[in-house]
Amino acid sequence: MESGFNHSRRSEQLREIIEERIATGQYAPGMRLDETELANEFEVSRTPIREALMQLASRGLIDMRPRRGATVAEISPQQLCEMFEVMAELEAMCGRLAARRMTEDEQQTLLEAHKACEEARDRANLDDYYRKNEQFHFAIYFASHNKFLIEEVIALHRRLSAYRRLQLRVRDRLRSSFSEHSGIIEAIIAGDGELAGDLLRKHITIQSERFADLIASLPSLGVAGDARAS
Repeated sequence: MESGFNHSRRSEQLREIIEERIATGQYAPGMRLDETELANEFEVSRTPIREALMQLASRGLIDMRPRRGATVAEISPQQLCEMFEVMAELEAMCGRLAARRMTEDEQQTLLEAHKACEEARDRANLDDYYRKNEQFHFAIYFASHNKFLIEEVIALHRRLSAYRRLQLRVRDRLRSSFSEHSGIIEAIIAGDGELAGDLLRKHITIQSERFADLIASLPSLGVAGDARAS
């Protein structure tokens, strides 16, 4: 019998694959995602597929409608640019507040997340780096100690997750992302809120630019999700 952890992990893997296909345009806006067809392709039951689709719906990447099922949400390049602009400002605000309000325990959590990113970078493991990178950013969000801001920035972070993960495929992005994190940590621990905010704003702006670069180069890279969930 499959454990709850393995079941949850399988749904997460499926969500990541479908998420990337949406981000790369393999699943175009308006395209219907049939549960049965996806279950057959990934050789799983419909239950983890349904859970993955529900997760994607909560992130705004697909629309779930009665009698129509799941369809890929319409998100234009202009909307993506606008969302990244807002994301940059929200992260900058979190950085400014974290520099003033972060506790010693929260500093340690941030440093541990940074170390985990370093280990993933050294292994050149893009997916693991993305997960550790997410923990790094969440540590900054929570250290802002502003509940409303935390809720808003996490919601938008999840909305952009596919695109933030994909930009890590750009050449040397893993290394430069980690380097940018180092500067952000130094500013936060030094209590320099303005510098921390500026660095986080640039960090997110670069992510947006790298994502645009990657989309332009996708035909030559042949990016596609694995056709089976392990």
